[in-house]
Amino acid sequence: MTETINAIELEILNNALRAISDEMALTIFRTGHSTIIRDGGDFATALLTPECELLAQGLTVPQHLGAMPDALAAVLAKFGDSIAPGDVYLLNDPYNGGMHLPDVFVFKPIFVPGNDSKPAAFAAAVAHHADMGGRVPGSNASDSTEIYQEGIRFPVVRLFEKGEQNRSVFDILAANVRLPEMVTGDIHATVAACTYGEREFLKLVAKHGLPWLQRYLAALLDYAEKLTRAEIEALPDGVYHFEDYIDDDGFSDEAIPLKLALTVKGSEIVADFTGSSPMVRGALNATESFTKASTYLALRCVFDADIPNNGGFMRPITIIAPKGTILNVTLPGACAARGLTGFRLSELVLAALGKAVPAKTMAASEGGNTFVTIGGTRDNGEPFVHCDLIFGAWGGSHYRGDGDAMALVASNCTNIPIEVIEAEYPLRCEQYGFVADSGGAGRSRGGLAIVRDMRLTEGRAILQVRSDRRTHRPWGLDQGEEGSASWNFVNPGQGVAPLPSKVTTELHRGDVFRHVTGGGGGFGDPRDRDPQLVRSDLRNGKISAEVATQKYGIAVESETVVAQETAAA
Repeated sequence: MTETINAIELEILNNALRAISDEMALTIFRTGHSTIIRDGGDFATALLTPECELLAQGLTVPQHLGAMPDALAAVLAKFGDSIAPGDVYLLNDPYNGGMHLPDVFVFKPIFVPGNDSKPAAFAAAVAHHADMGGRVPGSNASDSTEIYQEGIRFPVVRLFEKGEQNRSVFDILAANVRLPEMVTGDIHATVAACTYGEREFLKLVAKHGLPWLQRYLAALLDYAEKLTRAEIEALPDGVYHFEDYIDDDGFSDEAIPLKLALTVKGSEIVADFTGSSPMVRGALNATESFTKASTYLALRCVFDADIPNNGGFMRPITIIAPKGTILNVTLPGACAARGLTGFRLSELVLAALGKAVPAKTMAASEGGNTFVTIGGTRDNGEPFVHCDLIFGAWGGSHYRGDGDAMALVASNCTNIPIEVIEAEYPLRCEQYGFVADSGGAGRSRGGLAIVRDMRLTEGRAILQVRSDRRTHRPWGLDQGEEGSASWNFVNPGQGVAPLPSKVTTELHRGDVFRHVTGGGGGFGDPRDRDPQLVRSDLRNGKISAEVATQKYGIAVESETVVAQETAAA
């Protein structure tokens, strides 16, 4: 007779696994060396089954997590039965489980003491590292044209073998990056996170026994699948299409189409990206694993929040991304800047599904995030690499207010605090704030654009920018208006022309780089916006009197008086 599953014990186990994954993430926060990891939060942690299904995920970047099953499959395909206790595996190869070279995966098998025949689970972490070598500091240039320009590429390798560090791997890594101490320190932080995950998982084994734990883990995956199928069944059957465009790849002005046919049938979903652009010359090409991850997370945003975040959620979802396209790169296609494509892909999925459930989607975000790298040498010859994640604006939606200063749904990363930038790099932040009138008008206003000025205070540097939404501005929904365009300048105010949206150029001491993100698209008819919200925006300088009158139909004179009185107070 099949043993019954106790629902309370199942929920306790689910929360225990989540807590372990979250503490793994906090381990990286505490021990990471670089600002992009420690302050930006560009990493993820998880526990997986030996069959490559997610058991639980940490509190950081969801866009990384859906790629972990493919990355673990690459480990198992290479090492298989030779995996042993104390091993740690590393990879960043985009063509075999990875996403792009700065994202380095680390896996640690978890063996139950006395049973070395097969791991009971795997602890995993992936982090975006400040540099992986290559032609441009930060290894994230959008104008690279092949993988060999982008940095050092690791196939699956043993980083530790039966507890002993593979010194050669660390030596090769250190010899190929600009900041060897920082990068190897961050690698050790991810290994520490996996070691924590191993220890805490084994505590569950010691408490409950392996047979009980395996039975409940299988039940937890099945439970997530059951809930997901129920969510899908509640959607109207049909094929929902959406199409969007990336402005360009940095080499051609030709727009890059992203196309989706989302089929909902019964309890299953098929996301078919056939018809999207072939691989582009620039580094915007995404891996199949990254396309999967971006699709999973978009669907996850729409479904019930109580569904466990594990591999059971992925079972009813099929993703089709033809090889040789921008969504399934093949060797030697460049992919360093594929993050932009993934962000836009998630919005594509949300927009398509929004045709079935419009109350659960939102207009376009600022179009990024924008990824800025400023790397070079100080006056004393010391190298530095600053990786800046610049987020800002959600699109308006049916279900929430305005999306000012919001990290993208796909990311959960944060803008690096200006105090940290100025303390650690030869940079001074001279402007950082909202751009008035930049959010698309709507019943729910699009989030405001963010402007950021950074002055190089010493030495010289290479500036690399990956941005978008210059020509294809963030779209609105349900009569909502477009958000504003993004802009890049070096030494603004001196009559200079704007830089392209994707560019690599030099900075010298005293130069100022300005980036303005796009503003979020609006949702709903602007004339239906709550007048009190319009007045609040006017008082806070988020919109001008002209916009209040022309877009929202609010009388300006009285509001100007209110604004003046507020300023005087």
